[in-house]
Amino acid sequence: MLLAAQAQAAGPDMNIAAVEIWRLEGTREGVTGANRQLQVQMLHIYDEHRPAPYREQGGKPGRIPVSALYLKIRTQGGLEGLYGPVDREAAIVIDQQLRPFLMGKNALAVETLWDKMYRSNRHSRAGHYMMAISIVDNALWDLRGRYYKAPVYELLGGPGRPEVEAYGSCLGFSVELDAVKSKSAELFRQGFRHQKWFMAYGPGDGAAGIRKSVDLVATLRETLGQDAEIMFDAFMGWNLDFAIAWAKQVERYRPRWIEEAFPMDQMDSFVKLRQSTSVPVATGEHFYNRYEVNEFLRAGAISVVQADPEWCGGVSELVKICTVASTYNAQVIPHGHSVHSALHVVASQSPGVCPLVEYLINKMSYYYYFEKWHPKPVNGKITLPQTPGFGIEFDPAKVEKQAKATWT
Repeated sequence: MLLAAQAQAAGPDMNIAAVEIWRLEGTREGVTGANRQLQVQMLHIYDEHRPAPYREQGGKPGRIPVSALYLKIRTQGGLEGLYGPVDREAAIVIDQQLRPFLMGKNALAVETLWDKMYRSNRHSRAGHYMMAISIVDNALWDLRGRYYKAPVYELLGGPGRPEVEAYGSCLGFSVELDAVKSKSAELFRQGFRHQKWFMAYGPGDGAAGIRKSVDLVATLRETLGQDAEIMFDAFMGWNLDFAIAWAKQVERYRPRWIEEAFPMDQMDSFVKLRQSTSVPVATGEHFYNRYEVNEFLRAGAISVVQADPEWCGGVSELVKICTVASTYNAQVIPHGHSVHSALHVVASQSPGVCPLVEYLINKMSYYYYFEKWHPKPVNGKITLPQTPGFGIEFDPAKVEKQAKATWT
């Protein structure tokens, strides 16, 4: 009630005066040519689109160009909300369609604005339009946090814990077995008790693909022992027969889950896989709203929901998804396209519903290059920020050029 009263008292100063996409450019120290292992994909059933087996060649250090898009929402009173990096396809929708719709509206009315954006377009329930709503919603939560001088997780009812455990997401690391042994052991020493590895082989590789995919699981369990949790991601690149054959052979290694074995339009395959194995079944980075999540849970298709607040509707919708999942005794472990919004939602929820946050190790090493504070695990856990909103602030020393981005 107090927050609502303060929002009403704010008056026209909190009306939205500007919705801007900013492009930042610079250069960073990096390594080219390393950590380029591809994961299996749907297209790999075609010989001409299936890559040759990967061999880690090592990388070359040097300066690498880097750029990023950020959304900035400013009120008439001068308060700003910031969120990013932003996917280009979402940024275009924000700039061309949502920007004029948002102008003049109360920036603190986050729930009402979400509902109005959702109702404003017949394609809003999914795809790039929902991605755009997600980013706007996140920026509005940042603005709200700055207005109330509180981190977003506090506005959501948290924190439920001072730090959140992260699982190490190993996209890009070689799945050559010797490389897996050394890298997984190194990550475990760094505190990543939970590790997710990405499958490189699928139905297009035949029986050898199943064997190699089983060998990856066995190698990780033998290397890390029984105290580690190991998860696997097939990025929609498998079919049901392949998935069941793999699952039956790896049950003894106790995987924490198999993720996104199939495209999202194949819910029946998720149901049949879950009925065929004791390996938990997960998916959800391509969920776009709570209604899709409810359908999968009601069908008994999954036990782990991986909705991404960059794509599923933002902080506002992810909180609702957590409520839906809790009624099915399912867990929500958000996909880690980014960390900021996922971290704050997870920190506000019961660890029984949201026990972990995903941390893409390779991607996050550079993803927040322009920001002063990077959410980064120490001994496998991320300490919650105390700054208002999401705590996003640019480092002027790293921004060589910035300008408003427009699309015509």
